[in-house]
Amino acid sequence: MNSDVAISVENISKCYKIYNKPQDRLKQGLFRGRKYYREFWALRNVSFEVKKGETIGIVGKNGSGKSTLLQIIAKTLAPTSGNIKVNGRVAALLELGSGFNPEFTGRDNIYLNGSILGFSQEEMDDLYNSIVSFADIGDFIDQPVKTYSSGMTVRLAFAVQVMVPKEILIVDEALAVGDELFQRKCYAKLEEFKQQGGTVLFVSHSGSTVVQLCDRAVFIDGGECLLVGLSKRVVNLYQKFIHAPIEKKQQLRDEIKSILSSTNLQSDSFEVEGNKISIIDQPSSMIELEAAYDPHFIFQGTIYESKGANIVSCEILDSSAKKVNLLVSRETYTWTYLVEFQKSFNDVQFGMLIKSESGLELGGAVSSWLGKGLLIKENTLVKVEFNFTANLLPGSYFLNCGVMDDSGTYITRAVDMYAFKVLHREGLLGTAIVDFHIENKITISDLENEINV
Repeated sequence: MNSDVAISVENISKCYKIYNKPQDRLKQGLFRGRKYYREFWALRNVSFEVKKGETIGIVGKNGSGKSTLLQIIAKTLAPTSGNIKVNGRVAALLELGSGFNPEFTGRDNIYLNGSILGFSQEEMDDLYNSIVSFADIGDFIDQPVKTYSSGMTVRLAFAVQVMVPKEILIVDEALAVGDELFQRKCYAKLEEFKQQGGTVLFVSHSGSTVVQLCDRAVFIDGGECLLVGLSKRVVNLYQKFIHAPIEKKQQLRDEIKSILSSTNLQSDSFEVEGNKISIIDQPSSMIELEAAYDPHFIFQGTIYESKGANIVSCEILDSSAKKVNLLVSRETYTWTYLVEFQKSFNDVQFGMLIKSESGLELGGAVSSWLGKGLLIKENTLVKVEFNFTANLLPGSYFLNCGVMDDSGTYITRAVDMYAFKVLHREGLLGTAIVDFHIENKITISDLENEINV
């Protein structure tokens, strides 16, 4: 194992024996010549390396084998076959409050976890105040952990793992239960750990978090490692895969595996030789990213009390008039809704508004200014259409719609009525929320040469 490698995963496989009935387990022990179980392979021949000081994200849908892999790396679970080599002290946050005794207080569990990690009581005495300060759970530190909320439990668990001395930190989606401020605090601590040369192995379902935090990523599906490479590249293909139509999934899966077998995506993305800097281009997917509709991604919005009109339906349509809620950045779509009027109104305005997942109002429009609206008669059905370009970065968003009368009062309004996602687009390098179509040019100069990147 090279000295610059923190973790080496070599052909790791994990098989579980599944018994249909409890008595079958007893029969298996008594009659070893027969087979009373079926095999379930959680992992099959997974291999990759993590360099010291590198942050690696692991992506994959639920049940793909991510957590099993982390448990094997943390040595809380033994593989069926293969080898794991770890160079450095590991701190792992694998499950919510793992290693905590619910009957013990938070204070007691800090020392219990410390002893499990191999630290003496004197060493934990030195770390105690910083752990309590980071967890920030107040007087609950002296209460039994069984009285904690899930958020308080993960605060304390993360505080212990992030504050103890280590070279490698493993985090398995635990931050998802924390509030927004605590998540930011944790990510800042992870960044600080990275700057100090620490190695991080990070599992998350948030593609944008993996892209922002990780140098490289590993894509696992069905227990197989499909791809290892630059985080943005891997997340792009992962997003394409999970949102691809069922009939195209196997084709895309085979394509991704062929990329892994034919290209060394585990190498650095930059080669530097003297004054020459070149970017190693990665092969693009043959399947174009396209808008689609996910019937499982539905949010129940709030409709205001009607004052003479009702919003009866709404949807986003792509350029071919197909209903979608998975959008491609920079493509144009139509937000349309139907309104039934039970009364007549003067100077009617129709509106739309896009909001972020946190509720931030990103932008919208009205059909006209006050004083220039439409006269709508009773028993009328009105179809409203707003064309917009999805100049948004990958993430989840919500669409609102509303109808106002000549006084600016809502006749009817639907808040967060339609949820949609913006998918990762190949080559998109923007950050935050809005895509401003920013282009960049970086020039590196020395006394004799000028290099354009």
